[in-house]
Amino acid sequence: MPLRLDLKPHEKLFVGGAVLVNGDSRSTLTVLNDVSILREKDILSEAQADTPCKRIYLAIQLMYMEPANMANYHQAYWSLVKAIIAAAPSATERITRISEEVLAGNYYQALKHTANLIQYEKELLSNARESP
Repeated sequence: MPLRLDLKPHEKLFVGGAVLVNGDSRSTLTVLNDVSILREKDILSEAQADTPCKRIYLAIQLMYMEPANMANYHQAYWSLVKAIIAAAPSATERITRISEEVLAGNYYQALKHTANLIQYEKELLSNARESP
């Protein structure tokens, strides 16, 4: 099934190992085959990965974008998962859903679920700060 992307002026897009930049005006791009695609807004830099759940997102993002180093990224992912579940068992169900997608090779779906996990982490940290 084709994927249609509406791009803003100068929006960056990662497509199968290449970084593309849109021109000065809005445009539409249709992708006809299965390839790794991430919009600039969905890409997390190493510097932005400043919490454990954001580091999970980064590990999955790298699995998706750089399959040649998959073993390293999987190792980092499973280490983070273990640590997060130990620290916050209430995140187990969310992490299980993410892990199922990772194991199935559905990295884009795993990233979407991880974005929800990051929001949950933010809520947990906010509640911890408010507690006496």
